[in-house]
Amino acid sequence: MVKPCVVRPLLALCMIGSTQLYATEGGVGRPVTGQQLYSNAGIIPPEPGWVVSVTSIWYDGSLKGNRGAPISGEISAGIDMKVSYTMTNLTRIWDTGKGPWNFASAIGIPLQYTDIDAAITGPRGRTLGTGDSGTQFADALVTPIAAGYHFDELNHIAFSLPIYVPTGAYNENRLANPGQNNYTFVPTVAFTHLDGKGGEFTLSSGLEFYTENTTTDYRNGNIFTLDALWTHGFGNGWSAGLAAGYIQQVTDDKGQTADALNGFRGRSVGAGPVIGWAGKFADAQANISARWVPEFDTRNRPEGNGFAVNLTLAFF
Repeated sequence: MVKPCVVRPLLALCMIGSTQLYATEGGVGRPVTGQQLYSNAGIIPPEPGWVVSVTSIWYDGSLKGNRGAPISGEISAGIDMKVSYTMTNLTRIWDTGKGPWNFASAIGIPLQYTDIDAAITGPRGRTLGTGDSGTQFADALVTPIAAGYHFDELNHIAFSLPIYVPTGAYNENRLANPGQNNYTFVPTVAFTHLDGKGGEFTLSSGLEFYTENTTTDYRNGNIFTLDALWTHGFGNGWSAGLAAGYIQQVTDDKGQTADALNGFRGRSVGAGPVIGWAGKFADAQANISARWVPEFDTRNRPEGNGFAVNLTLAFF
């Protein structure tokens, strides 16, 4: 059985697949490279209680080249975007008694600022401005159930099904849409190995399934994500290491615009440093972390930099 002092706060339920920006219809998809995974993603704590987390992500990237990119039902010759995405999550760890299995549920409400420039050349002939910006609520993220299994004190695995619900604002005549006008199902598995000295190795993989955007008759292809986190403990709760991510679209986009772009499959790879601190704050168990993940080797996706800061408080 896992000792309570071994397990730090859970963020997996809140953050797996949480960053959304634009769908592949906007060249990105809900995931941002290296930002789907946070510390201890494979661990659901054995103690019942509540976990509150706030994560803010800033992304600055561009999609350039001779090929077009789909956005708002049209085709753009290029996309430049700056996005600030802040997700507030509430997670309930259920009282399941003693044993290797633990369960939890979560809900997240995101607020998104978007600043985007795109040169529209699409076939529909609608007039869209080349620039747009705005701050609005994005699509809510609901995790009805997540299950975690503890092999021993150092090795853990978690299974979850986060679901994006189209609650965010969406207007086909705008470029800066925080909502995506579709449901997205993200079955995810995460594994965490603790080194017992304040460091860890965590690996998480998910597959995103999108429903059709009925306004633009566009359906995003399925997206596979693989994220890794390695940290080394330096004492007094401090740790530092490397975060890396790989995103690969595994099926073609569907729809008239997608067909004109031969399915518009995308991918990206990124890696960068991460630093964190874990300890007690008042009556809560706290975890603070920051990371920078520059992207490289992208195709049919913007290439840029992602910065993230997270605060998690667990009340057991």
